[in-house]
Amino acid sequence: MEIDKKIIIKLIKVLEDLKKSIKGIDIDSKDNVLEEEIDLSDKIILKSPIVGTAYLAAEPGGKKFVEVGKKIKKGDTVMIIEAMKTMNHVPSTSDGLVKEICVDDGQPVEFGQKIVILE
Repeated sequence: MEIDKKIIIKLIKVLEDLKKSIKGIDIDSKDNVLEEEIDLSDKIILKSPIVGTAYLAAEPGGKKFVEVGKKIKKGDTVMIIEAMKTMNHVPSTSDGLVKEICVDDGQPVEFGQKIVILE
């Protein structure tokens, strides 16, 4: 594969012009999305045991397994994760108070993804 030197020279010139045009402008390299930071030091984080689609209720429009502010016990189902047409109930690993549900109903989840935060 041969690279055309004219294209490279033109690209360098365009980049130098761009650099000159933004001189003096502070560019923030971080995303401008503001997220509320939660102190997780005394929290219990429940993570997804498998890859799949998370459902917060047993059926569409049904009662949710957990709500923010609800006390749950070890072994209570917090959600269902569907993987390969199989509905897998995800149990709580400990007792606690639900502080945050980190996924939406019908959202794809990955292995180890934070799904619920307990206090």
